[in-house]
Amino acid sequence: MIQTETAHYRSFNNVHVYYELHHFDPKKPTIVFIHGFLSSSFSFRRLIPLLKQKFSIVAIDLPPFGRSEKSLTFHYSYENLAKTVLEIIEHLKLEQVILSGHSMGGQICLNIAKLQPQYVSKLVLLCSSAYLGRLHSGLVMSSHLPFFYLWVKTWLARKGVKANLQNVVFNHDLIDEEMIEGYTAPFLDDRIFMSLSKMIRDREGDLSEKDLRKINKPSLLIWGEEDGVVPLHLGKKLQQDLPSSTFISLKDTGHLLPEECPDDIRNYMVDFLSS
Repeated sequence: MIQTETAHYRSFNNVHVYYELHHFDPKKPTIVFIHGFLSSSFSFRRLIPLLKQKFSIVAIDLPPFGRSEKSLTFHYSYENLAKTVLEIIEHLKLEQVILSGHSMGGQICLNIAKLQPQYVSKLVLLCSSAYLGRLHSGLVMSSHLPFFYLWVKTWLARKGVKANLQNVVFNHDLIDEEMIEGYTAPFLDDRIFMSLSKMIRDREGDLSEKDLRKINKPSLLIWGEEDGVVPLHLGKKLQQDLPSSTFISLKDTGHLLPEECPDDIRNYMVDFLSS
């Protein structure tokens, strides 16, 4: 049965996860959307309506972001986050999916393709995180301090949500009240800062070049030429290290691709996924 749009909240991998189903039908090709750092499934709100008639869509809030649990016991490594997404895929009885990840979400997609390639048909990576190592040991050690989360909160709030959005969006006219409220809402709960402190300790770094070269899934890489978070040259390097990949760059576009150019992404995705 096709579910037009439903929201779900249940336990996977010992943490409660919020996820949405849009026109969900296991018989149709399914896209699983995975958002970036400090974001949520909200970031795909302009892209999903352009794809949900043609594809079955799953959009996930990775813990501790969005409406998912801000657990203080969950292990926030990329590998464990990938395992959490895999449990959702298995729960939905999906045999193969199209993984689409933005920024950090792209790195989670790559981890899934490394861990369980049989579940992945294709990858669509939007300004994917790549080649980042583990955080500095001093910062990792400091994260054990009892009130370190307050420093994390202060650091994230030092400019405010609007200024942070201006850093990732090339055309600042796109930043409206809906966008500001959508990216602010998850951070009204102090528990997320405690969880982020734990994530500093748990995050193991991005996949190595050796690991990337073993991922043979057809991959579409889309980049903003004005991306100041994950620069264009890293996208081109990632394309070289992924054996079956295609690279596209978009002019006058920053890091937050799903917000900035959903129509372009939809067109490139449909062409790629139909080929």
